[in-house]
Amino acid sequence: MRSKYWILLTLAAIALVTAFGPREQTLGANLRLVTLHGAMVWTGKLVFGAAALAGLAALVSRRRGLAALSQALGRTGLLFWLTYLPMSLLLMQLTWNGLFFDEPRWRVPFSFGVAAVLLQAALWLINHPDLTSLGNLAFGAALWWRMGGLGTVLHPTSAISASDSLRIQLFFVALLILTLLFALQFTRLIYRPQRAD
Repeated sequence: MRSKYWILLTLAAIALVTAFGPREQTLGANLRLVTLHGAMVWTGKLVFGAAALAGLAALVSRRRGLAALSQALGRTGLLFWLTYLPMSLLLMQLTWNGLFFDEPRWRVPFSFGVAAVLLQAALWLINHPDLTSLGNLAFGAALWWRMGGLGTVLHPTSAISASDSLRIQLFFVALLILTLLFALQFTRLIYRPQRAD
């Protein structure tokens, strides 16, 4: 029960840090949401990558606990992915004054979001540790491979890495740490080591 309070505290910290984040000349206060969006994308990618590695370790070691960890991480990654996608639409509207669905940095992540929902639903229904591990391994590898070579049309280069402002960069790091902490807490909350569910 105490872990739920820590999750709520982490969510409150994310909201507070975001609300008091820096502004930027071009994006203004929208930089705060752009930065949170970036932290959520990276957290989703890292968690899906961790699910893939846990799946690989489970297949090699034949340990059910690692398969259950892969399952929990896969579901946590899905939570972040499905949360960041609507935020992308909001940011398109705020920064581009419209929606551009053919933007590669929208189209490809959206496709992976649909695939992740279908995969996690199938793994839940099939309920087999080896298939859970293999599914998360394949999905995480495909996600990292495909997201690594994405081009852009309207999507700018990272406002954070392109910025000379140490304050903006530290703001991103703080949000990334907090979102990763939330991912860890959520994973621990849903992790069931005795079964692959």
